[in-house]
Amino acid sequence: MNLGQWIGFLSLLISLYILWQIRQVLLLVFAAVVLATALNRLARYLQKFHIKRGWAVLISITLLFVILTGFFWLIVPPFAEQFQQLIQLLQLGIEELNNWLDRFRTRVPRDLKQYLPDLDTITGQFPALINQLFERAGNVVSGTLGVMLSSLLVVVLSLMFLVNPAAYRRAFVRLFPSFYRRRVEGILDRCEVALGGWLVGILFNMLVIATFSWLGLTILGVRLSLANGILAGILTFIPNIGPGLSVIPPMAIALLDAPWKTLAVLILYIFIQQAESNFLTPYVMAEQVSLLPAVTLLAQVFFVTFFGFLGLFLALPLTVVAQVWLQEVLIKDILDRWNKPPQFIKGMVDTDGESPDRSHPEDSPARSHGEAIGDEAIEG
Repeated sequence: MNLGQWIGFLSLLISLYILWQIRQVLLLVFAAVVLATALNRLARYLQKFHIKRGWAVLISITLLFVILTGFFWLIVPPFAEQFQQLIQLLQLGIEELNNWLDRFRTRVPRDLKQYLPDLDTITGQFPALINQLFERAGNVVSGTLGVMLSSLLVVVLSLMFLVNPAAYRRAFVRLFPSFYRRRVEGILDRCEVALGGWLVGILFNMLVIATFSWLGLTILGVRLSLANGILAGILTFIPNIGPGLSVIPPMAIALLDAPWKTLAVLILYIFIQQAESNFLTPYVMAEQVSLLPAVTLLAQVFFVTFFGFLGLFLALPLTVVAQVWLQEVLIKDILDRWNKPPQFIKGMVDTDGESPDRSHPEDSPARSHGEAIGDEAIEG
């Protein structure tokens, strides 16, 4: 390679290194783009009723803040109260277990008593465990503050993108060479359609899961059934992992009433999630976005490995956008237009002596056709 090629190669490596260092910021920007796309889709829907763009955007933003406020008001205070009762129940359970062991010790032969666990010794270790929990709680609080600040940044960026999306889109398109900018505009249109379809599908799934969870918990008589149903619907946003997390709060709350309710809640959630994963999700996603289940799972593993929890949370929209770019750029613009194999492959492909490609490459119909297609791609 000459000096210019070496400089370009080093510039590419430096750019990739910088992008890797700021990957968390880029993920927050992408989250803002997803939220702005959802709000913009709602604003466009409102414009169909002859509402001006400014008022449609204002209604969409107001609805977003109403949903966020209602979520925290409906879920956080009741759950905090219920978990305080759960801690008190745990303390009563430990005392009951201690009394039961004391009664059991009186009936056990003296030689076997030494093998029984001493609950007083175990509970004596609780202060050290509590100190460790407080230390970790400090880390959790600091992490929670970081999540809140990141969420605030995402909301602010989303509002900026929503107010003037065309300007940010033009700025992104100008990062590409001039001959490819029209093509990038088309790819961005496809990304917007794919993201919109995925959002419609996932919101429908969340609504169905929240409704059936709320109805099931209400029939079982579990407290905070509405809050638990909403939480189950929201955690549906994270496939494969979210449903497992959503069952923990209602099982803990059901334990306050009766142990059998805990098992009943587990069976209810298994039934709902199986119905959702086997019937609802395949139908909805096939109508909106064609994502294979194995691709979804591998994408989650990949993004959580390299980007942490935020990557797991954004795994599906990232996969949707990546799929569009791969289909449009790699497959359509490169592989589908690649009509002539390289020299080291031609020797393996052409096995019957001389061919028109070898003797007179300039007269080859395949070559001229491929060049014509390449010229069209450059002009496009």
